[in-house]
Amino acid sequence: FFRSRTHPLWKMAATVSNGAAVRQRLRNVIVTGKSGAGKQPRIDVMVRCFGFQQLSTGNIFRHFVSTFRNSGFSGRLDSLLHRRLWDRRAEDWIDAEEMKAHFARYGATGDLNAVVLGAKAEHYLSNGLFVPDNITNELFGAAFAKLGYENAVLDGYPRTLEQAKYLQQLLQQNESKVGVAVLVENDDATILERTTGRRVCPACSATYHTVYKPSKDGLCKKCDTPVIQRLDDTEEVLRSRLNEFWTKTGPMIEYLQSTGTPLITVSGNLPQLNDEAVQESVMSSLSKVVPLSHLEAQSIL
Repeated sequence: FFRSRTHPLWKMAATVSNGAAVRQRLRNVIVTGKSGAGKQPRIDVMVRCFGFQQLSTGNIFRHFVSTFRNSGFSGRLDSLLHRRLWDRRAEDWIDAEEMKAHFARYGATGDLNAVVLGAKAEHYLSNGLFVPDNITNELFGAAFAKLGYENAVLDGYPRTLEQAKYLQQLLQQNESKVGVAVLVENDDATILERTTGRRVCPACSATYHTVYKPSKDGLCKKCDTPVIQRLDDTEEVLRSRLNEFWTKTGPMIEYLQSTGTPLITVSGNLPQLNDEAVQESVMSSLSKVVPLSHLEAQSIL
């Protein structure tokens, strides 16, 4: 851990063994940055040290898609979409209650609200289409509601100005807030090097790197499953995402700041890339919005 247990940052981590002080002050946290900047290690610090729950758009999409696929629906989604689920005049999905009735007729059971959301996500993702902001907002809103709009570290959301506005509306309606937005900074060349070398375990989601954090002869160290390279970790996809970051995400960050959300930056390219260095950099940056004196007033482990 830190070099000395008298170090104030060690105290900061130690005083929040249950995370209550930090969670009460911040309520929710956004972690944003370019694709491959190093967001996940910083999110891990928030989860491990303070007890926040990671709310990732990727995991949200996968959850609802899985709910739809396991619902018992026996029809063909694209066919039903064109015949029944799409309002051509409005150029939008039909009313959710009508969609639920159609899915029930085709054998879908369980939480039909989740089935409807999963069907929408399935349509866009399985056809390689961009998921519109309004659909992403629906999916995110449903997942955020399950947490009571509290104690979440938001990963991959919001990405756009419209998503940020929707988030602010949700927070105001539910008397919550985002206490800080963390921008993980990194240069494009480093991102390309690190991300193209990233490998993930398809079974338990553990993350590795061919150079910085090797797997065990191509196998996950936790469950012995062969690790893989994600389809979106290729150089072509990464360059496209890097080019789009400031176009889409820049206005979102400016909006958050204009509505009073503090923004702090942390480096995604540390001299030493290990858990201890990442944790110390996050703690140091957080001390700008969470006073050490407040945290040190709590009981020390």
